[in-house]
Amino acid sequence: MIGVLESGFGGLSVLKGLLKELPEYDYIYLGDNARAPYGGRSRETVTQFSEECVEYLFKKGAKLIIVACNTISALALRHMQNKYIVEGGLIDKKNILGVIFPACEAAVKVTRNKRVGLVGTRGTIDSGAYEAEIHKLDPSVKVFGMPCPLLVPLIEEGWHKKPETKRILKKYLMPLKSHGIDTLILGCTHYPLLFKDFQRYMGKNIKLIGDDEVAKSLKNYLKKHSALEKGLSKSGKRIYLTTDDPKKFKDLGEQFLGQKIDVTGIKISTESSR
Repeated sequence: MIGVLESGFGGLSVLKGLLKELPEYDYIYLGDNARAPYGGRSRETVTQFSEECVEYLFKKGAKLIIVACNTISALALRHMQNKYIVEGGLIDKKNILGVIFPACEAAVKVTRNKRVGLVGTRGTIDSGAYEAEIHKLDPSVKVFGMPCPLLVPLIEEGWHKKPETKRILKKYLMPLKSHGIDTLILGCTHYPLLFKDFQRYMGKNIKLIGDDEVAKSLKNYLKKHSALEKGLSKSGKRIYLTTDDPKKFKDLGEQFLGQKIDVTGIKISTESSR
Protein backbone atom coordinates (compact mmCIF):
# COMPACT_ATOMS: atom_id res chain seq x y z
CA MET A 1 0.00 0.00 0.00
CA ILE A 2 1.15 3.53 -0.79
CA GLY A 3 0.60 6.12 1.92
CA VAL A 4 0.02 9.77 1.09
CA LEU A 5 0.62 12.23 3.94
CA GLU A 6 -0.50 15.85 4.08
CA SER A 7 -1.31 18.35 6.77
CA GLY A 8 -4.77 18.84 5.26
CA PHE A 9 -6.60 18.59 1.96
CA GLY A 10 -3.88 19.74 -0.43
CA GLY A 11 -2.22 16.37 -0.89
CA LEU A 12 -5.36 15.13 -2.59
CA SER A 13 -4.17 16.99 -5.69
CA VAL A 14 -1.03 14.84 -5.58
CA LEU A 15 -3.12 11.72 -5.02
CA LYS A 16 -5.28 12.66 -8.01
CA GLY A 17 -2.20 12.51 -10.22
CA LEU A 18 -1.10 9.21 -8.68
CA LEU A 19 -4.52 7.65 -9.27
CA LYS A 20 -4.34 8.73 -12.90
CA GLU A 21 -0.79 7.50 -13.56
CA LEU A 22 -0.69 4.49 -11.20
CA PRO A 23 -4.30 3.39 -10.57
CA GLU A 24 -3.51 -0.26 -9.87
CA TYR A 25 -1.95 0.34 -6.45
CA ASP A 26 -3.70 0.55 -3.07
CA TYR A 27 -3.58 3.99 -1.43
CA ILE A 28 -4.14 5.27 2.10
CA TYR A 29 -4.39 9.05 2.49
CA LEU A 30 -3.92 10.80 5.84
CA GLY A 31 -4.79 14.46 6.28
CA ASP A 32 -3.79 15.86 9.67
CA ASN A 33 -6.49 18.53 9.46
CA ALA A 34 -6.86 18.89 13.23
CA ARG A 35 -3.37 20.38 13.43
CA ALA A 36 -3.29 22.11 10.04
CA PRO A 37 -1.89 24.27 8.66
CA TYR A 38 1.72 23.27 9.24
CA GLY A 39 3.13 26.19 7.27
CA GLY A 40 3.64 28.62 10.15
CA ARG A 41 4.93 26.08 12.68
CA SER A 42 8.51 25.49 13.80
CA ARG A 43 10.74 22.76 12.35
CA GLU A 44 10.56 20.89 15.66
CA THR A 45 6.76 20.88 15.73
CA VAL A 46 6.42 19.90 12.07
CA THR A 47 8.90 17.06 12.64
CA GLN A 48 7.02 15.78 15.68
CA PHE A 49 3.63 15.83 13.93
CA SER A 50 5.11 14.23 10.81
CA GLU A 51 6.74 11.39 12.75
CA GLU A 52 3.43 10.59 14.43
CA CYS A 53 1.63 10.45 11.08
CA VAL A 54 4.35 8.41 9.36
CA GLU A 55 4.36 5.84 12.15
CA TYR A 56 0.57 5.60 11.93
CA LEU A 57 0.71 4.96 8.18
CA PHE A 58 3.43 2.31 8.55
CA LYS A 59 1.32 0.55 11.18
CA LYS A 60 -1.64 0.59 8.77
CA GLY A 61 0.40 -1.26 6.15
CA ALA A 62 1.97 1.47 4.01
CA LYS A 63 5.26 0.33 2.46
CA LEU A 64 5.94 3.58 0.63
CA ILE A 65 4.89 7.01 1.91
CA ILE A 66 4.62 10.03 -0.35
CA VAL A 67 4.91 13.20 1.72
CA ALA A 68 2.50 15.28 -0.33
CA CYS A 69 3.11 18.36 1.80
CA ASN A 70 5.76 20.89 0.85
CA THR A 71 6.22 22.10 4.42
CA ILE A 72 6.90 18.57 5.69
CA SER A 73 9.13 17.85 2.70
CA ALA A 74 11.10 21.02 3.37
CA LEU A 75 11.43 20.78 7.15
CA ALA A 76 11.20 17.12 8.16
CA LEU A 77 11.63 14.73 5.22
CA ARG A 78 15.41 14.27 5.45
CA HIS A 79 15.17 13.64 9.19
CA MET A 80 12.45 11.01 8.74
CA GLN A 81 14.30 9.27 5.92
CA ASN A 82 17.37 9.00 8.14
CA LYS A 83 15.39 7.84 11.17
CA TYR A 84 13.07 5.28 9.59
CA ILE A 85 14.82 4.20 6.41
CA VAL A 86 18.59 4.52 6.81
CA GLU A 87 18.98 3.89 10.54
CA GLY A 88 16.05 1.49 10.54
CA GLY A 89 17.57 -0.58 7.74
CA LEU A 90 14.38 -0.50 5.67
CA ILE A 91 15.91 0.36 2.27
CA ASP A 92 14.25 -1.69 -0.53
CA LYS A 93 11.47 -2.66 1.93
CA LYS A 94 9.99 0.73 2.79
CA ASN A 95 10.68 4.33 1.89
CA ILE A 96 9.51 7.91 2.35
CA LEU A 97 9.60 10.32 -0.59
CA GLY A 98 8.79 14.02 -0.89
CA VAL A 99 7.48 16.46 -3.49
CA ILE A 100 10.37 18.92 -3.74
CA PHE A 101 12.82 17.10 -6.00
CA PRO A 102 10.32 16.30 -8.82
CA ALA A 103 9.25 19.95 -9.01
CA CYS A 104 12.82 21.26 -8.95
CA GLU A 105 13.94 18.82 -11.64
CA ALA A 106 11.05 19.89 -13.87
CA ALA A 107 11.71 23.60 -13.30
CA VAL A 108 15.41 23.31 -14.18
CA LYS A 109 14.51 21.49 -17.39
CA VAL A 110 12.00 24.05 -18.65
CA THR A 111 13.43 27.41 -17.55
CA ARG A 112 14.91 29.33 -20.47
CA ASN A 113 16.40 32.33 -18.71
CA LYS A 114 17.35 30.52 -15.47
CA ARG A 115 15.07 32.68 -13.34
CA VAL A 116 12.57 30.58 -11.38
CA GLY A 117 9.86 31.80 -9.03
CA LEU A 118 8.59 29.87 -6.02
CA VAL A 119 5.39 30.29 -4.00
CA GLY A 120 4.55 28.38 -0.85
CA THR A 121 3.96 28.62 2.89
CA ARG A 122 6.32 30.71 4.96
CA GLY A 123 7.90 27.55 6.37
CA THR A 124 8.60 26.18 2.91
CA ILE A 125 10.07 29.43 1.59
CA ASP A 126 12.18 30.15 4.69
CA SER A 127 13.63 26.61 4.74
CA GLY A 128 15.60 27.19 1.52
CA ALA A 129 14.94 23.58 0.56
CA TYR A 130 13.85 24.36 -3.01
CA GLU A 131 16.83 26.62 -3.66
CA ALA A 132 19.21 23.97 -2.34
CA GLU A 133 17.71 21.27 -4.54
CA ILE A 134 17.67 23.48 -7.63
CA HIS A 135 21.30 24.54 -7.13
CA LYS A 136 22.34 20.89 -6.89
CA LEU A 137 20.88 20.46 -10.37
CA ASP A 138 22.05 23.80 -11.82
CA PRO A 139 23.93 26.35 -9.66
CA SER A 140 23.34 29.10 -12.21
CA VAL A 141 19.55 29.19 -11.74
CA LYS A 142 18.28 32.11 -9.65
CA VAL A 143 15.32 31.40 -7.38
CA PHE A 144 12.87 34.09 -6.22
CA GLY A 145 10.63 32.98 -3.37
CA MET A 146 7.36 34.51 -2.21
CA PRO A 147 5.62 33.27 0.95
CA CYS A 148 1.83 33.22 0.64
CA PRO A 149 0.64 32.53 4.21
CA LEU A 150 -3.02 33.42 3.70
CA LEU A 151 -3.76 31.08 0.80
CA VAL A 152 -3.87 27.73 2.62
CA PRO A 153 -6.33 28.86 5.36
CA LEU A 154 -8.57 30.41 2.69
CA ILE A 155 -8.52 27.27 0.55
CA GLU A 156 -9.12 25.03 3.58
CA GLU A 157 -12.22 27.10 4.32
CA GLY A 158 -13.47 26.61 0.75
CA TRP A 159 -12.82 30.24 -0.21
CA HIS A 160 -10.73 29.49 -3.31
CA LYS A 161 -13.44 30.81 -5.65
CA LYS A 162 -14.12 34.01 -3.74
CA PRO A 163 -12.93 37.38 -5.11
CA GLU A 164 -11.14 38.18 -1.83
CA THR A 165 -8.85 35.17 -2.34
CA LYS A 166 -8.13 36.13 -5.94
CA ARG A 167 -7.19 39.68 -4.91
CA ILE A 168 -4.80 38.35 -2.26
CA LEU A 169 -3.26 35.94 -4.75
CA LYS A 170 -2.69 38.74 -7.26
CA LYS A 171 -0.98 40.86 -4.59
CA TYR A 172 1.40 37.98 -3.79
CA LEU A 173 2.26 37.32 -7.43
CA MET A 174 2.92 40.81 -8.78
CA PRO A 175 6.41 41.17 -7.20
CA LEU A 176 7.49 37.88 -8.79
CA LYS A 177 6.70 39.18 -12.26
CA SER A 178 9.08 42.09 -11.70
CA HIS A 179 11.97 39.61 -11.35
CA GLY A 180 11.53 38.45 -14.94
CA ILE A 181 10.92 34.80 -14.10
CA ASP A 182 9.84 32.42 -16.86
CA THR A 183 8.95 29.49 -14.57
CA LEU A 184 6.91 29.36 -11.35
CA ILE A 185 6.89 26.44 -8.92
CA LEU A 186 3.62 26.04 -7.04
CA GLY A 187 5.27 24.92 -3.83
CA CYS A 188 2.09 23.96 -1.99
CA THR A 189 -0.31 21.15 -2.77
CA HIS A 190 -3.32 23.39 -2.12
CA TYR A 191 -2.53 25.69 -5.01
CA PRO A 192 -3.85 23.58 -7.92
CA LEU A 193 -7.38 24.70 -6.93
CA LEU A 194 -6.20 28.18 -7.95
CA PHE A 195 -4.23 27.01 -10.98
CA LYS A 196 -6.26 29.00 -13.54
CA ASP A 197 -5.90 32.14 -11.42
CA PHE A 198 -2.14 31.63 -11.11
CA GLN A 199 -1.90 31.28 -14.89
CA ARG A 200 -4.07 34.32 -15.55
CA TYR A 201 -2.07 36.61 -13.26
CA MET A 202 1.34 35.32 -14.34
CA GLY A 203 0.60 35.21 -18.07
CA LYS A 204 0.87 32.54 -20.75
CA ASN A 205 4.63 32.92 -21.13
CA ILE A 206 5.37 31.72 -17.60
CA LYS A 207 5.44 27.95 -17.12
CA LEU A 208 3.73 26.67 -13.98
CA ILE A 209 5.18 23.60 -12.26
CA GLY A 210 2.60 21.72 -10.18
CA ASP A 211 1.75 18.38 -8.59
CA ASP A 212 1.65 16.30 -11.79
CA GLU A 213 5.44 15.99 -11.61
CA VAL A 214 5.17 13.80 -8.49
CA ALA A 215 3.29 11.02 -10.27
CA LYS A 216 5.75 11.01 -13.18
CA SER A 217 8.68 10.83 -10.78
CA LEU A 218 7.13 8.00 -8.73
CA LYS A 219 6.47 5.99 -11.86
CA ASN A 220 10.16 6.13 -12.75
CA TYR A 221 11.17 5.45 -9.14
CA LEU A 222 9.14 2.24 -8.95
CA LYS A 223 10.70 0.99 -12.19
CA LYS A 224 14.15 1.39 -10.63
CA HIS A 225 13.25 -0.15 -7.24
CA SER A 226 11.69 -3.48 -8.07
CA ALA A 227 12.09 -4.96 -4.58
CA LEU A 228 9.94 -2.23 -3.05
CA GLU A 229 7.50 -2.20 -5.96
CA LYS A 230 6.80 -5.93 -5.67
CA GLY A 231 5.81 -5.44 -2.03
CA LEU A 232 3.07 -2.93 -2.87
CA SER A 233 -0.49 -4.30 -2.91
CA LYS A 234 -2.50 -3.79 -6.10
CA SER A 235 -6.22 -4.22 -5.56
CA GLY A 236 -7.37 -0.66 -6.25
CA LYS A 237 -8.22 0.02 -2.58
CA ARG A 238 -8.61 3.66 -1.49
CA ILE A 239 -8.65 4.70 2.18
CA TYR A 240 -9.16 8.33 3.26
CA LEU A 241 -8.37 9.37 6.83
CA THR A 242 -8.56 12.72 8.62
CA THR A 243 -7.75 13.79 12.17
CA ASP A 244 -10.62 16.29 12.07
CA ASP A 245 -14.23 16.38 10.82
CA PRO A 246 -14.82 13.62 8.21
CA LYS A 247 -17.79 15.45 6.67
CA LYS A 248 -15.82 18.64 6.09
CA PHE A 249 -12.96 16.60 4.66
CA LYS A 250 -15.34 14.76 2.36
CA ASP A 251 -16.99 17.95 1.08
CA LEU A 252 -13.78 19.78 0.20
CA GLY A 253 -11.84 16.61 -0.60
CA GLU A 254 -14.28 15.72 -3.35
CA GLN A 255 -13.56 19.10 -4.95
CA PHE A 256 -9.84 18.30 -5.02
CA LEU A 257 -10.31 14.80 -6.42
CA GLY A 258 -13.35 15.37 -8.62
CA GLN A 259 -15.02 12.19 -7.33
CA LYS A 260 -17.01 10.84 -4.38
CA ILE A 261 -15.03 9.50 -1.41
CA ASP A 262 -15.67 7.86 1.96
CA VAL A 263 -13.73 9.39 4.86
CA THR A 264 -12.90 8.04 8.32
CA GLY A 265 -12.01 10.22 11.26
CA ILE A 266 -9.04 9.14 13.42
CA LYS A 267 -7.04 10.43 16.36
CA ILE A 268 -3.26 10.64 16.46
CA SER A 269 -1.30 11.49 19.58
CA THR A 270 2.30 11.26 20.68
CA GLU A 271 1.43 8.54 23.16
CA SER A 272 -0.46 6.35 20.70
CA SER A 273 2.16 6.63 17.95
CA ARG A 274 5.18 5.67 20.04
